[in-house]
Amino acid sequence: MIRAIVTDIEGTTSDIRFVHNVLFPYARERLADFVTAQQFAEPVKSILDELRTEISRPQANHEELIATLFAFMDEDRKSTALKALQGMIWREGYVNGDFTGHLYPDVLPALEKWKQQGIDLYVYSSGSVAAQKLLFGYSDEGDITPLFSGYFDTHVGAKREVQSYRNIADRIDHNPGQILFLSDIHQELDAAEQAGFRTVQLIRGDSDAASHHHQVSSFDNIHPEQLPS
Repeated sequence: MIRAIVTDIEGTTSDIRFVHNVLFPYARERLADFVTAQQFAEPVKSILDELRTEISRPQANHEELIATLFAFMDEDRKSTALKALQGMIWREGYVNGDFTGHLYPDVLPALEKWKQQGIDLYVYSSGSVAAQKLLFGYSDEGDITPLFSGYFDTHVGAKREVQSYRNIADRIDHNPGQILFLSDIHQELDAAEQAGFRTVQLIRGDSDAASHHHQVSSFDNIHPEQLPS
């Protein structure tokens, strides 16, 4: 029996185009000014120190760090420091009403149903926990954060690493076989499966011929109670 569901965001609950066409450009346009203005204030100061450690350049000045951050964005690198800074910038956009967090229309009804069934709901995304809370707190459907029992980002590990899912299972104190992971990326599902999780792949476009995971096109087609024990 499924006791907990952990869901990805991009391509799963939310259109990846929202992230790439709205959130990323918004942060990129404001990043240099934001870092320059906040470089000596917390928490940005600590985030920049974390970035210096990440790139093994403890003496890098803020201009060099900004150039590194732009390079990371160009590479789509899953840098924890970059994600944290983006999340802080996005907060201003959400609060100012510049955009709302996209949700596919099939997501909220399913989450509400699973919550009513007593299933614990969690989020695991490469975006920072702060950014996750913003997307769901300022979503197209309003604030849906009360539905979730917790959030995970790359602080527990990369999404294609098996140990990351073991860490999540330990944190939420559920047997891995009682946890269902939802994602659109089969390599992430492979890692979760190796950790003992159950898996379902969300396919919002063409099917993934390279995947062996059960594929659905909508949250409507996910029935945790019907998964074999």
